[in-house]
Amino acid sequence: MPRPSSFRLMTLNIAHGRGLSPYQGFHSAKSIERNLNRIAYLLRRVDADVVALQEVDEDSHWNKRIHLLNVLQERAGYEEGYLGVHNRRAGRLPLAYGNGMLTKFSIRHAEHQAFGRASLGEKGFMCAELETDHGILPVINLHLDFKSRLRRIEQVERLIKFLEEKQYTSDMKPHLSPIICGDFNARRGKRTDAVRHLFRYLVESLEYQLFPKNKSRTFPSILPTHGFDFFFIPPSYKVTDCEVLRSFVSDHRPVTLELEIPSPIDHHKQ
Repeated sequence: MPRPSSFRLMTLNIAHGRGLSPYQGFHSAKSIERNLNRIAYLLRRVDADVVALQEVDEDSHWNKRIHLLNVLQERAGYEEGYLGVHNRRAGRLPLAYGNGMLTKFSIRHAEHQAFGRASLGEKGFMCAELETDHGILPVINLHLDFKSRLRRIEQVERLIKFLEEKQYTSDMKPHLSPIICGDFNARRGKRTDAVRHLFRYLVESLEYQLFPKNKSRTFPSILPTHGFDFFFIPPSYKVTDCEVLRSFVSDHRPVTLELEIPSPIDHHKQ
């Protein structure tokens, strides 16, 4: 019988490659490149199978139009990547950025949704269906609004609708249960906010677990006061480790998670 597959995942908001600076436009191209080298070094050191990144630019004036995901993919040595652009603005000061993913697995299918139509500050999510030895694994990389609690709730409802339309939450499916992660811009303990809202849906109907389990803080990275970055993990997966890393490549600290996915036979029984 096949043994469980062990995977390592990481989620990190890379803050447009600006490091700890308050604004990426203050940096030269060389400075952005140095920050990308620091992120790439972190990625190589962690050696995750799947990396979910937020605030990743494809073609933006404020970081000298450097395609951040392509640079990190090459320097960290990942086989595949996908960037879901949620903000796009043409003209003299172009913008194009969103959520990205780097992975050692083949991407069978990937798509993304923006929550609105704004050309600046728009949030959204992307979903990549990854080909693993034990089946197709959907991984959803989410970034929620940082200003409005009500908007975050609306955005979570959009994600829930997506999950149900894709039948990711159905028992009749040819794929593994999805993993959801990202920057929620909300604390886990606030009962009326987005993390608890999604948690209630996933826990009550699907018995998901939320990681990190303790009150780990991820933002800001120098002296963190809030935990904004999370993983939602299906009950059939065994989490063996979850850690918030002490890192200063961004204003967020990265969260890593190691888990085991059971063999197809075991997964079918659960």
